[in-house]
Amino acid sequence: MSEPTLYPESGFLRLRIDLAYDGTNYSGWAKQPDRRTVQEEIETALAKITQTPIESIVAGRTDAGVHASGQVIHVDVPENIDLKELPFKLNRMLDEDIRILRVSVVTTAFHARFSATQRSYTYKILDANQVVAPLHRLDVAPWYRPLDVDILNNASALLLGNHDFAAFCKFREGSTTIRNLVRFHWIRDEEGYLVADIAADAFCYSMVRNLVGAVVCVAEGRNNLDWISAMLANKERVPDSLVFEARGLTLRHVEYPGGK
Repeated sequence: MSEPTLYPESGFLRLRIDLAYDGTNYSGWAKQPDRRTVQEEIETALAKITQTPIESIVAGRTDAGVHASGQVIHVDVPENIDLKELPFKLNRMLDEDIRILRVSVVTTAFHARFSATQRSYTYKILDANQVVAPLHRLDVAPWYRPLDVDILNNASALLLGNHDFAAFCKFREGSTTIRNLVRFHWIRDEEGYLVADIAADAFCYSMVRNLVGAVVCVAEGRNNLDWISAMLANKERVPDSLVFEARGLTLRHVEYPGGK
């Protein structure tokens, strides 16, 4: 399906909608036949409220099972809509695993995808075969071997910068795999979880989970640091077995000009 034109028609407003969702029970963001998706749920609710067909543009398409705490979309809606009541109405209609955080009117030049300058993700792991607490089970990936946080960071640092990340992306016709990875840093938090902060201008399909899988291979001793550099340089595809679980991944923030 083609994207809407950059500018809304006369009589319409462009809205920026900030939202969060638990992706556990969804087949990702993008609409798919006979599958439950976040986009379908949002657009259906908006169409019922506005009594007009709605097409949304998202900052970053998340895969099946991936979460978001700071996703951004834009939509064009009739200008007579009651904006004050819109977030409340949407949250009443949507299931509790999708929440509308903010709705704001933006200029016609705003584009949720193309105006974005940076996307930030969090990835969480509980290593050494530790038991994941029930309340954390939806956003943490368990791992059976112990991982050294310093080695994770040494491996991650090798990937920073502007590179062709073909080795870490699933191929998509007509898509570039050149990205600028500006942050990839791990900490072990107070509860013992390994938490990665990952940011880039944009990410290609499955890139974050491939990057996580690759540095974990080094941190647990299966491969050395040179292996990371070689894959990046040679553009040799990471084996699918290294793609980490979707549930550990959360889109945390989307940056726009002016720091918004």
